[in-house]
Amino acid sequence: MHKIQLKKGRESSVLRHHPWIFSGAVHKLDGDPSAGDLVKVISMGGAVLGIGAYSPQSQIRVRLFSFADEVVDNEYLSEAVGRAIDKRKHLANENSRSAYRLIYGESDGLPGLVVDRYGDFLVCQFLFVGMERCKKVIVEMLAKHTACRGIYERSDVGVRQKEGLEKIAGPLWGEVPPAEIIIAENELEFAVDVIGGQKTGFYLDQVDNRGEVQRLSMGKQVLNCFSYTGGFSVAALRGGADHVTSLDSSAPALKMAGENVERNGFSWERHELVNGNVFDQLRQYQADHRLFDMVVLDPPKLAENKSQVNKAARAYKDLALQAARLLHPGGILVTFSCSGGIDLNLFQKITADALLDARCAGEVIRYLHQSEDHPVALGFPESQYLKGLVCRVF
Repeated sequence: MHKIQLKKGRESSVLRHHPWIFSGAVHKLDGDPSAGDLVKVISMGGAVLGIGAYSPQSQIRVRLFSFADEVVDNEYLSEAVGRAIDKRKHLANENSRSAYRLIYGESDGLPGLVVDRYGDFLVCQFLFVGMERCKKVIVEMLAKHTACRGIYERSDVGVRQKEGLEKIAGPLWGEVPPAEIIIAENELEFAVDVIGGQKTGFYLDQVDNRGEVQRLSMGKQVLNCFSYTGGFSVAALRGGADHVTSLDSSAPALKMAGENVERNGFSWERHELVNGNVFDQLRQYQADHRLFDMVVLDPPKLAENKSQVNKAARAYKDLALQAARLLHPGGILVTFSCSGGIDLNLFQKITADALLDARCAGEVIRYLHQSEDHPVALGFPESQYLKGLVCRVF
């Protein structure tokens, strides 16, 4: 097996079980490994720190499977897949839930692999060249461990280009998923388009936070921005909201949001769909002197890397500022960031600055984060990407 030796002092993160080896930490490459080949990572003194796969085109030169000198083969992968699935078995029995993340990459010791379960179907993303090399074996293991009807790939994401991989999507095993899969969550039902929807079809990481919005919605006029297929909207209606407005730039997503509202038995008198740019529409609502009791902001990732953090911070601030101006005194702002480059402290500062500029006072009444099927590995803080604030605004 080829070896990668780290520069002096650069082994400390690996010893803390951080699974990424960046190109700047590499002192010497022993041999000529191909993309995806397994390599041993060793310290300057020659101690084996772990086993990972090599990615010559990425700044993350190695992603570690193991932090020991052990064999990483099909049996090893099978055991890792089995552990990830076993620790989530209880989720199917909680909150009437039929959709959840089965495998969450590095947090499950399977770097660059995402697997989501939607009823009898699995949707996968292979985001790392080392995992791409294992695709056939991984698919066979998933079919064996889950007894699913079909496995579909949604590796049509830009991050693969950093690994020298093309975007790809399509069936991998078994039946092709139907145009809509109906999933259950907290005694609600949602239609999911795993073939054409965003990411793998639904924002499974927000399940607990939809429950929080449901809890806070009684008697309120709610504006759900970046509503996608209406997850927060349906939750708010279930919580007793007087009226919910779903705002999104995607007409197909809004159509599905409307269908999800109807599917759960809520009348159109309590719900409206608005197709438009959120930044523009928030300003239009101000011009129309329209006010709400709760505004939910769940934008897509606005910072893909550190170079985009400042631009993203301005966008998050603008969203929070405009939303705050639309709230009745004492109203609730629920705001999220899924940008890994913006941590919770920065996100709270951005929100605080936005409220000051809006001439409002605010208080955080709850911190929100990704659901438990997206566990945060203690040695890998990058696995905590979703952060949210529930603020009371005066």
